[in-house]
Amino acid sequence: MKEKITIRPIIPSDIDNLFYLVRRRGTFNEQEIEVAEEVIGDSLFHPEKEEYYTFCALHDSGELAGFISFGPIPMTDGRYDLYWIAVDEKFSWNGVGEKLLKKMEDFILNEKGKRIYSDTSSTDPYASARSFYKKHGFVLIAELKDFYRKGDHKMTFMKTLVGDSI
Repeated sequence: MKEKITIRPIIPSDIDNLFYLVRRRGTFNEQEIEVAEEVIGDSLFHPEKEEYYTFCALHDSGELAGFISFGPIPMTDGRYDLYWIAVDEKFSWNGVGEKLLKKMEDFILNEKGKRIYSDTSSTDPYASARSFYKKHGFVLIAELKDFYRKGDHKMTFMKTLVGDSI
């Protein structure tokens, strides 16, 4: 029997599980964890700002399987940043990331969004993120050498949605 995953906006009872997932992943450093928690908190406690949106993936058991946080880029026309996408390792091969990405893309298209950008690191712990982006239609458009620290380059990916051309 196929497991069911439900995607929905964040609610207050999700916050502890989201923060736990970010810390448990083992990929993010302390500064990244702080920023992730800030973005998640702002999307929940300040939705009127329309700066950040967070959607959760829930397994049919009720467990948090993953989440995605994104938002419009100020001073642009229909450009969005994908800030965070994380999937609990025990659900990582069930298409959870793909479902979260699809939910975000549908939301952005509904808002007349045209492009999605995502930054990630060039280091080994982020190899799966880079592979995920490429697999789902993102293109590497910039690499800033030694951006985060020596030997840790900023990799910027972009996905063009329907109705926009490069």
